[in-house]
Amino acid sequence: MGKKRLWAAAALLLALALCGGIAMRLFGHREYVVGKSIKNEEITDFYWTYSSSTNPPAYQRYRFFVEDGRRLFFHETREGDHWPLTEQDATVTGTAALTDEQWDAFLTCVAGGTVVSREESVASGDAGPWTYLYWQRDRGEYQQFSFASYGAEQDFVALCEMLRG
Repeated sequence: MGKKRLWAAAALLLALALCGGIAMRLFGHREYVVGKSIKNEEITDFYWTYSSSTNPPAYQRYRFFVEDGRRLFFHETREGDHWPLTEQDATVTGTAALTDEQWDAFLTCVAGGTVVSREESVASGDAGPWTYLYWQRDRGEYQQFSFASYGAEQDFVALCEMLRG
């Protein structure tokens, strides 16, 4: 009787695992990993945005993207004494073409990071940063990105500050 119960338990666990995987695919809760399920050459756009209603308010956006085969970096800083800060409050913006080494440094920062379906968190009041990564095989959904580690995110911010000059 012990072997039958063992086989029944194993079959149940297998069924649950299969159903869980199917449910994740059906309901969009799949997790993609940069460098594994998302290849570096597939990345088309990456946004990192911090927006806070502190006094004074703070806003910073960094974007790495591919346009007409060119790899580019964009940054925008907004400043003011009111909330929310809007595009009219932009004080520093810029776009620059990236060298292969600079693009590789960006890829190193996002390597191992995860992407899941976007979840709205309007009620949280969080200042972010909010990060989104888009790639060629994406099904057209907004994709929420998380760095592999806090250190990787800090390296990313340092890279952006250096590129901002």
